[in-house]
Amino acid sequence: MSINLSKNSTISLTKEVPSLSQITVGLGWDVAKPKGFFGSIFGSGSIDLDASCILMDENQKVIDEVWFSKLKSSCKGVHHQGDNRTGEGDGDDEQIRISLSKLNKSVKYIAITVNSFTGQSFEKVDNSFCRIIDQSSKEVCRFTLSEQGNHTGIFIGLLSLKNKEWSFSSKGIPMSGKTVKDMANLLPAHI
Repeated sequence: MSINLSKNSTISLTKEVPSLSQITVGLGWDVAKPKGFFGSIFGSGSIDLDASCILMDENQKVIDEVWFSKLKSSCKGVHHQGDNRTGEGDGDDEQIRISLSKLNKSVKYIAITVNSFTGQSFEKVDNSFCRIIDQSSKEVCRFTLSEQGNHTGIFIGLLSLKNKEWSFSSKGIPMSGKTVKDMANLLPAHI
């Protein structure tokens, strides 16, 4: 049974799945329904959000970044499944697979972020979530985001390795930035 996380919660993934070897980070969102008379006439359109991973060492120094412009990490341990430019459909809109045994040994943190490449604000986003899935396709935990606002990015959560144990911490911190590179330098203050 999946665990629903609230903001600023941490779960030990290794304790939940003792033989944990792979993590899939699934992100989903919908376009917020337009308000008012004109909104119902002109429809809701689409929004291009981009899920990303930032791999960091124990000092929060960036080792690598995985996003729509770089779908695989240099160590081949992280693989972005592709860019969804609309947010349409049910389920995950974007997924990032992480093979824990292939990660560079210096990786201690993996920050999960999402940003609006086109500069649309999160006022236009609804029903957004992040979920962690194990290698057997079982959902371990889910974090429902409620950070609507004028920002263009969110630091969703953090995967951490400490004493050979992987954990996930839900963050939900609004940020500015249209790409993962814009957000990378802002993250260490929130880890």
